[in-house]
Amino acid sequence: MVQWRGRRTSSNVEDARGQRASRGARAGGLKLKGGIGTLVLIGVVYFMGGDVSQILGMLLGGGGAPQVSQNAPQVNPGPLGNDDAAQFVGVILADTEDTWTALFAQANAQYPQPKLRLFSDAVNSACGYNTAAVGPFYCPPDQRVYLDLSFFNQLAQLGAPGDFAQAYVIGHEVGHHIQNVTGVLQAVAERKRGLSQTDANQLQVLVELQADCYAGIWAHYAENERNLLDPGDVEEGLAAAASIGDDALQRRAGGQVRPESFTHGSSRQRQAWFNTGLEQGSVAACDTFTNAGVQL
Repeated sequence: MVQWRGRRTSSNVEDARGQRASRGARAGGLKLKGGIGTLVLIGVVYFMGGDVSQILGMLLGGGGAPQVSQNAPQVNPGPLGNDDAAQFVGVILADTEDTWTALFAQANAQYPQPKLRLFSDAVNSACGYNTAAVGPFYCPPDQRVYLDLSFFNQLAQLGAPGDFAQAYVIGHEVGHHIQNVTGVLQAVAERKRGLSQTDANQLQVLVELQADCYAGIWAHYAENERNLLDPGDVEEGLAAAASIGDDALQRRAGGQVRPESFTHGSSRQRQAWFNTGLEQGSVAACDTFTNAGVQL
């Protein structure tokens, strides 16, 4: 169990639970390629008895950078709730801040801390209107992670229970923030232009695997410097990475495994790159692009 109680809570968590979102902004949720949610959507729809083939079709079509809405309604988040789930998120985000602030400082740079907004059911962001069904996501234009806490129940249904599995999800989305501020997401978006869907998917896999590796870096320092983790926590993270691999979700959805459609990586790949970050704690070790022969 993650030893999170009694630790610092981030001031960057915005609690907008209970506030109603409007479809006034464009609904671009399924276009969001920078998170775990689009993959989990397949599994969630399957468990709910929905038509998985339609979801797969939407996921395989379209791509590129998130669609930006200039008319996202303003919300006024309240103070972070005192419930354990919200406090846990605040502590984990704070711990990622400690890790990345120190690593940026080693490179003589200042870490621009992201915000994390908790929401219920649906939310408006600079990336458009999204329902909770898409799962957690990171929106580059407003540098926020968006999370509906009900996702953690869905994660457990997909075979990844436990608090460190939840922490891994936060670490992964913060990994996309690192990619945003270092220019990786922008470079990938440029490179995707003119590519076939299959080639664009392969490039997106490298984005997601790097975010997994960055989550592993956070876990490395949380374990070795701050004693945040207990024995068994790392196994929870590896199980979470495996349960939301593209191949695992496609099998769970009752379909064939289609590597050309992967956008986040196989279970084995996700586990391997998370483990790379965990063992080495090095940003340089997380260069999934060069490892695959891709120069951004």
